[in-house]
Amino acid sequence: MLALTERGRREATRAEIVDLLGGSAKAADHVIESLRRKGWLQRATWGEYLLIPPEQGPDALGDSNLLALASRVADPYYIGFSTAAAHYGLTTQHRNVIFVATPVRLRAREVGEARVRIVNPSANKFFGFEPVDVLGYKVMISDREKTAIDCIDRPALAGGVGEAATILATASRRFDWTKAADYLERIGSGALVRRFGWLADHVNADIPPEIRERLTGLTGGGSTRARLGPPHYHTVQDAIGYDKTWRLFVNVPREELHGSAGLGRRKAVRKES
Repeated sequence: MLALTERGRREATRAEIVDLLGGSAKAADHVIESLRRKGWLQRATWGEYLLIPPEQGPDALGDSNLLALASRVADPYYIGFSTAAAHYGLTTQHRNVIFVATPVRLRAREVGEARVRIVNPSANKFFGFEPVDVLGYKVMISDREKTAIDCIDRPALAGGVGEAATILATASRRFDWTKAADYLERIGSGALVRRFGWLADHVNADIPPEIRERLTGLTGGGSTRARLGPPHYHTVQDAIGYDKTWRLFVNVPREELHGSAGLGRRKAVRKES
């Protein structure tokens, strides 16, 4: 472990460990298994391991290290949806599921105490992520704007429409609105723009006038009604109903969105010294 750390390594393959030890592959496997039991190595995928640096100790595996482990499941990829929202502090809901968006078709798997769920977005939605340093590991995570948009696009992966609204409200306080509009234009879904716009108004997000005008232009023409919530064949009880501004039927109970109303405007109160 010290030898690998001195080389600046934070990950290693089985072949590298065999070469480092200079013995047989079988003997190296015994060492690897011992280090895994002691918490110094964590298997990311077959034949690839993440190192827990000596200064962190063998008990360093936490939420952040789980993200580093999950990042080795697929390539290309990004950590997104409620997992990214939790990373940025946009939600207080923490689940033992890590959402990995990738074009690679893979099965769900277990990583440490968490379950990795694979999401296969369409090609026009696979963008808006950047490398983030997580305990020395480079992990691709969707940025704040894309995280909020993804959660609105697929609220089931965010904890529901109510939680997606809360995520948008919290994210919007530090939004790059031009970037958000660029992302929505790139995706090219008028229905998604309508959902985004309605929820932004619902949480009272501070949308610049020129961005609002741009979003309105991205909603698309025609009289087709987009929906937020369950599909048209199931209208929920006490649904909010149709909104003329965004031409959107909000098929969500008022109670579910009650807690997020106006949340985008709330600021932290500074205590006077």
